[in-house]
Amino acid sequence: MTKQSAILNYKQVGTGEHIVLIHGLFGSLENLNMVAKPLAQHYCVTSVDVRNHGDSFHASTMEYSELAQDIINLLDHLHIDTCLLLGHSMGGKIAIQVALAQPDRISKLLIADIAPVSYPPHHLKIIAGLQAIDLSQVIKRKDADTQLTPFVDNIGVRQFLLRNLALNSQGSFAFKCSLSDISLCYPQIMKANEIPVGKSAYTGPTLFIKGGDSDYILAEHRGAIAALLPNSKAKIIQGAGHWLHAEKTIAFNKIVSDFIKN
Repeated sequence: MTKQSAILNYKQVGTGEHIVLIHGLFGSLENLNMVAKPLAQHYCVTSVDVRNHGDSFHASTMEYSELAQDIINLLDHLHIDTCLLLGHSMGGKIAIQVALAQPDRISKLLIADIAPVSYPPHHLKIIAGLQAIDLSQVIKRKDADTQLTPFVDNIGVRQFLLRNLALNSQGSFAFKCSLSDISLCYPQIMKANEIPVGKSAYTGPTLFIKGGDSDYILAEHRGAIAALLPNSKAKIIQGAGHWLHAEKTIAFNKIVSDFIKN
C-alpha cells in the first residue's frame, strides 16, 4: 500500500541538543537504536525512516536532493532550527546532502562508513533475492530466510534484510519497505553527493567513522571528501565491517560521544 504522507516517520526520545539519526539502505529507524539509546540520556534524538523504508511514505524517485529535502521537511515539522546529523551508509550520504543544502542548520556531521562518491552496483543480488521471496509460502520468518539463502550467504545480512518483513492486518507477512521503488531507484542511490547550485562546501566539523574491514571508504576518496567537506577527519574501528555500529557498539558510541562533546 502506498503511504501518502509528506513527513517521514520518526521516533523522538530524550531532551536537549537535537541529534538526528539516518539509517542505510534496507534499514529502518530501529537499526540505530543501540546508538540512540545512550545518546537520549543527554540529547533529544530523532530517528527517521527514509522514504520507501519502514513506515515512511513510498515514492518512485530517490535522488539525494529529494532525500535531503525529506529530512529538511521533518526538521521544519519538528521546529528544529539546528541539529547534529548522524548517518550510516546511504543515510550518511543523505546527511551530507542536507548539510550541503542548509549548512547553517547542521552543527556537526557524523558519517558512518560511506564516502560522498558514486559506487558500482553491489546490491543487485540482494534485491533479486528479496524480490524472489514467495510471501505466500512464508508462514514464519525462517521460511523467508530459507528462500533468501541462495542469494545471500551471510546469515547476519539475511537477518538484517528480513527485519523488513512484518505481519499485516491479515496475519500474513509483507515487506514494509517498497522493494519495487528501491529497485527502481537503486542507480540514484549509488550516485555521488553534489554541491547544490548556488551553494558551497560544508565547512562544519565532520567525522567519518570507518570500519577497518570495510572497503566503503578508500584513500582514493580523500579528494572528493575534501572538496565537499574540507573540515573533516576520520576514525577507524578495527575489526569492524560496514555495520560497524552493530559490530562494535561500545567503540562506535564512544567515538560519537567524544565528537559531539569536543
